[in-house]
Amino acid sequence: MSRDAAIAGLEVYLVGGAVRDRLLDRPVTERDWVVVGATPEDMERRGFRPVGKDFPVFLHPQTHEEFALARTERKTAPGYHGFTVHAAPDVTLEQDLGRRDLTVNAMAETPEGELVDPFNGMADLRSRQLRHVSEAFREDPVRILRLARFAARYAPLGFAPAEDTMALCREMVEAGEVDALVPERVWQEWSKALGEAAPAVFIQVLRDCGALARLLPEIDRLFGIPQPEKHHPEIDTGVHTLMVLEQAARLTDDNEVRFAALLHDLGKGTTPQEQWPRHIGHEQRGVKLVRQVCERYRVPNDHRELAVITSRYHLLCHQARELRPETVLSLLERTDAFRRPERFRKFLLACEADARGRTGLEDRDYPQRPLLERCHAVAAGIGGAEFAAQGLKGKAIAQAVSAARTKAISAQL
Repeated sequence: MSRDAAIAGLEVYLVGGAVRDRLLDRPVTERDWVVVGATPEDMERRGFRPVGKDFPVFLHPQTHEEFALARTERKTAPGYHGFTVHAAPDVTLEQDLGRRDLTVNAMAETPEGELVDPFNGMADLRSRQLRHVSEAFREDPVRILRLARFAARYAPLGFAPAEDTMALCREMVEAGEVDALVPERVWQEWSKALGEAAPAVFIQVLRDCGALARLLPEIDRLFGIPQPEKHHPEIDTGVHTLMVLEQAARLTDDNEVRFAALLHDLGKGTTPQEQWPRHIGHEQRGVKLVRQVCERYRVPNDHRELAVITSRYHLLCHQARELRPETVLSLLERTDAFRRPERFRKFLLACEADARGRTGLEDRDYPQRPLLERCHAVAAGIGGAEFAAQGLKGKAIAQAVSAARTKAISAQL
C-alpha cells in the first residue's frame, strides 16, 4: 500500500491472513491493517469511518480496507465472549500480534513490505506447522475450531497442527472450555470448514483433541463401529464418514452436499451392538439425529432438508438399477424432485460421494446418478395439462400423470 494522505504519519502494518497467504503464494482476497500509537479521534480526523462494535476498527476513506487500533485482550469469564479489550496508543505491535491464535497469523508487514515476525511464524510456515502463539490460546475455545479449520484449508500444502498445540487443545477440552461455545459460533466455523479444500481434516482434528465428542457426539460415536466388509472394505463407520466427506469435496464445492455427506450415516451410531456389522433401518434412525444436530447448531434449512433426505433415501438411490418403475417414481416424489430439481441433483451428488467413500472404490463409476437424472427428466416432462385437455378431472388427472410417468421411467430402466 502506497503512502497516502489518510495514513501519512501513522504507524501502520499489514497483518494476519494477507501476510500469511502472500508468503504462501496464495491469492490475497482482503487486507487488514493495524495502527500503532493512534486514538479513535486521530482516525476520524483523517476521514476514517468507525465500524467496530467491540474494539476500534475503521474503514479507510478511499479503499474501505479495515484499519484496527493495536489492542490487547484479557480473559475475564469463560467462553467466547469473556474478554476485556484494551486499545490505546501505548499498545505495541508485538502486543497486538501476541494476542493472535497461530504464529502463521501473527506476522506483519510494513507498507513497504518489510516483514515483522516476533513469534517465528515464518519458521512455522516453512515447516508447515500450525502452532499457537502463546498460552493465551487457551483463553478462547473458538481457537480450537479455527485451528481445525486452518488445518482443513492448508492440509493440501502439508500443514498440520503442532503437537504442543494439540496437547493444549486437549487440556482446554478437559477443562470444559468447549462446552461454553455458543451454537452460532460453532456453526460459523463449521460452515467455513466445509468449504475448505480438505473438510474431513476439520473433523479429524476435532476428534484428535476430544472436541468432537463434546460438540458432535453423533459423529464421534461412529468411529469404531463396524460395517460389512463386503460393501465397506474400510469397515469402520467413522473412517467411512470421513472418506465420504472427502469424496463430496472432490465432486462439488457446494456446502449443502458436503454437509449431507457428513451426516448421512448417523443412524449407524445407534445400531444395537448385537446387530453389528449390519445396520438395518439406520437410514430412518439417522433422520432424527440429523434434525437433532441441526436444531442444536441452528443450521440453515436448506442444509437440514438435504441432509434429512440423504439420510432417509441414500440406500434407495444406490439400488436404483434394481428398483421397479413405481418405486423410482415414489423416490422422486418423496424427495420432492419435481418441485425441487436442484435439491434432487444435490441429493444424487451426496449419494455418489457415499458410494465412492470406501477403500479402493474412490474412483468407481456411479451409474445410478445419470440413470435417476434421466428418470427425473422424462417424468418431469409429463404434466396434467394434456390429460385435462382430454376431459379428465381431479383424481383422474393425477392417476393418469402417475401412470404416464411410470411408463416413461420404465423405458429408462
